[in-house]
Amino acid sequence: MNRLDEEMIESLFSYPTSNTVKSEAAKFSVNPPPKQHQHILDPRKSQNIAILLRALTVTREEICDALLEGEGLNTEILETLMKMEPTREEEARLKDYKGDISKLGPAEQFIKALLDIPFAFKRIDAMRFRATFEEEVVDMKNSLETLELACKELRCSRLFLKLLEAVLKTGNRMNVGTFRGEAQAFKLDALLKLADIKGIDGKTTLLHFVVQEIIRSEGMQSAETFNNTNHKVGPGGSGIRSLGDKEDEYKKLGLQLVSGLSTELCNVKKSAGIDSDVLISSLSKLSRELVKLGQFRQIESQRSTTDEKKGNFSKSMTSFLHQTEEKIGQLQKEEERVFLLVKEITEYFHGDSTKEEAHPLRIFVIVRDFLGILDHVCKEIGRWKQNSSSSSNKGFDPISARYSPYSIFPKTMERKPDRSSDKSIPA
Repeated sequence: MNRLDEEMIESLFSYPTSNTVKSEAAKFSVNPPPKQHQHILDPRKSQNIAILLRALTVTREEICDALLEGEGLNTEILETLMKMEPTREEEARLKDYKGDISKLGPAEQFIKALLDIPFAFKRIDAMRFRATFEEEVVDMKNSLETLELACKELRCSRLFLKLLEAVLKTGNRMNVGTFRGEAQAFKLDALLKLADIKGIDGKTTLLHFVVQEIIRSEGMQSAETFNNTNHKVGPGGSGIRSLGDKEDEYKKLGLQLVSGLSTELCNVKKSAGIDSDVLISSLSKLSRELVKLGQFRQIESQRSTTDEKKGNFSKSMTSFLHQTEEKIGQLQKEEERVFLLVKEITEYFHGDSTKEEAHPLRIFVIVRDFLGILDHVCKEIGRWKQNSSSSSNKGFDPISARYSPYSIFPKTMERKPDRSSDKSIPA
């Protein structure tokens, strides 16, 4: 190599001159800082309001017009606007601001524009109350209707009352010779303990025994009713050819009926999920909101006679107030009537209801929990029946025959009761 390419070396490896550096830096020069806004609200609050403003689907002018007219904004927008409500101090500072509006931040500009409308956020609150009123009333009516139906279900369910009778009779038989042996009634709480009393096989509980008695009794009654209705009496008419087939058919029919008790008492289960405190406080809240709206409407009505920014807000709210007063009055009467029914059904099953005043709907919770246990027991009995049918009937089968509680629960044997009085549970 006789000669080096000096220009190539310089272009590849030499440092750039100061002029070159300045020209390159100019290409990537930072834009001038944005114009700083003056914040009157708390910085975090101002930022949050700015974010909410970007989510609104209506303009500032449309919102202001709607507030003057008392209509035109949906619930979602009204809820969003209420989140922007300033404190008294912030409201005073915004109203007193006399400087250039454009120098304020977006949040401050928006709130100041709203505050130009008299009682802007009270208007928003009133419109929100009206927008959500019907939905809240419907929810309360549905809850009260559910409670009323639950009371009717408990009082009128033949199968549930029969099951209670069977529990009482079984308990008296097991407690013969003790002060508990002649009980006339029991509290429903006792139903939740039936599954804890186990027999000698380790799996059959007192509830299993009671349920299998009901299954057999209900099955026989259902089969007889079907035969009599269709004028088909006897094995040939009913399609059952042997005594064993009859027993299986009775148990099958009875199991279906007892398993359906949970569906029959569906409103009782729904009522167990109702919070009485929330229901009562919701109606009280509506009443307070109504009073507050009435007072504000009166103030607004007096102001609108002299203010240039009249609008139809007062007129719109006056019509709503008349309808609302009537509906809340009816709802209060309905609430009193339904809770009286709840008190009566509680006294019907528990006697003195004063002990349940703190939890007036507790009776429905007890029955719901019991129905869950009952469903589980019915499924177990169904599996036992399938296993006994498919196997060679090995071991103890709780539903293969009728057992006395004395043979399943040996402690009763020590009392040596008079078994001559052992009778089937009546249909």
